[in-house]
Amino acid sequence: MDASNGSSSAAAPRSRPLSIRTKPRAPAADTDKWTADDSTAEEPVSPTARLMEPVYIVVTIGLGSPLDLPVFTAHMTSGLPRYSRFQSIQVTEDGKPRWARVKVKVEDHIVVPTLDPVAVAANPDQSVEDYVASLFTLPMDRSRPLWEFHFLDFPSSEATSTAVIRVHHSLGDGMSLMTLLMSSASSAADPTRLPAMPKQPERTGAIYAPQRPRFSGIMPFLAWVCSYFVLAWNTMVDVAAFTIPAIAGYFKLCAFIATIMFLRDPHTLFKRSDDTVFNPPRRFVHRSLSLDDVKFIKNAINCTVNDVLVGVTSAALSRYYFRKSGKCNSDKILLRSVLPVNLRSTPSLQTNVNMIESGKSDDVAWGNQLGYIILPFHLAMHDDPLAYIRKAKKTLDRKKSSLEVVFTCKMSELFLKMFGVKAGAFIFRRMFANTTISFTSMIGPAEQTNWCGHPVVFIAPSVYGVPQALIMHYQSYGSTIKVILSVDKEIFPDYSQLLDDFADSFRCIKDAASKI
Repeated sequence: MDASNGSSSAAAPRSRPLSIRTKPRAPAADTDKWTADDSTAEEPVSPTARLMEPVYIVVTIGLGSPLDLPVFTAHMTSGLPRYSRFQSIQVTEDGKPRWARVKVKVEDHIVVPTLDPVAVAANPDQSVEDYVASLFTLPMDRSRPLWEFHFLDFPSSEATSTAVIRVHHSLGDGMSLMTLLMSSASSAADPTRLPAMPKQPERTGAIYAPQRPRFSGIMPFLAWVCSYFVLAWNTMVDVAAFTIPAIAGYFKLCAFIATIMFLRDPHTLFKRSDDTVFNPPRRFVHRSLSLDDVKFIKNAINCTVNDVLVGVTSAALSRYYFRKSGKCNSDKILLRSVLPVNLRSTPSLQTNVNMIESGKSDDVAWGNQLGYIILPFHLAMHDDPLAYIRKAKKTLDRKKSSLEVVFTCKMSELFLKMFGVKAGAFIFRRMFANTTISFTSMIGPAEQTNWCGHPVVFIAPSVYGVPQALIMHYQSYGSTIKVILSVDKEIFPDYSQLLDDFADSFRCIKDAASKI
């Protein structure tokens, strides 16, 4: 649901448990089970996918029409062969997990629940929010590929009906899932073609690769050479900052004390005091912002869209923190976030979709192609709202000149190979437990689309399965951008106020940019 009205009543947890009644599912049929006769063992499960064991992706999609189940099922049945992971389960051979292809019946992966009609009539937005929150309590059938489509066929404030996709993160990252969704979509203006995607970024290689000099001469050449020294230095600093909190606890080194004292985020109202709760109960809420206004701020300050989003986030978290804590506005707090980064050399969603349409789906970099950056957020109250954007730009520019993202990916793979799954999972857990926030952004279609025969109103992805109390996502679609919060409801009982802080901070920054 979009809590755009900012009302606390719409976002408060219900006083009684949500009543969900679904039609009983038949047990997994023999055609869904892996056997040597009807499936083929494929490549091994990647190290990154093995580390994603507790993590699930949840995507809420608002639809502009009532559910037409036969049409949706037909579209999905024809589109499934494009992505082998949606037809695969994990099997263990000689102690090593591998992907194995199985026969899939789309109907076995569709859920149309029957909710309490009184609750739905009284507050349909709350019913949608309650149902999405309940998914984390419902186990998935591991004899089938780990994906589901849930449909709530009643109108809410934003949509005529709602689809909720739940996918185990081992099947793929956000880019993989978005590629699959867009390959099953069409332009609303012209259903005969794929949705138009935003212009491909200038980057055609890794984000950390120093740019070759555009001009001839000794000075541009020296600047280009120096950029490699900056890259090496920044990498050493970032690797040291990442390595100590990640591995010290596992090996019980003396540095563990330093980790606790200096390199673990301070306990604030954004963080649980007990790190043993790895998968707390969550709420998934979102708010729409104007993408045109984001681009206006970007152009006014000469920065990137991500600079604007990080700056808005810093401003919103600062506003929430100082109001809730009652601390002096002159205080400055440093929190760290885990920022997943797409490691694909060609990050264009359009390129991937075009490969699928041309019959080259095997050439798409499916799966989890992720590295991680530890991104600091500086909480402070600035008189000039644009100071948040300038600070964000400086921080992100610095992070782009580092190999940290590659190191985090390779280190996880190395530890998994050398010490096994438990050691790798421990490193993965420490990375999240020692930080406060998860933060990511995704690019979506640049125009209105139809997905499996249904017009799409909004797209709101999120995740659960990590210990942080606050997970933030930004997702663009058409002329809007969604800020999506996955919140620990015990730490953020007033999460509607946090959404208000995002909207208010964004408005203040936009107003300040209009005066430049």
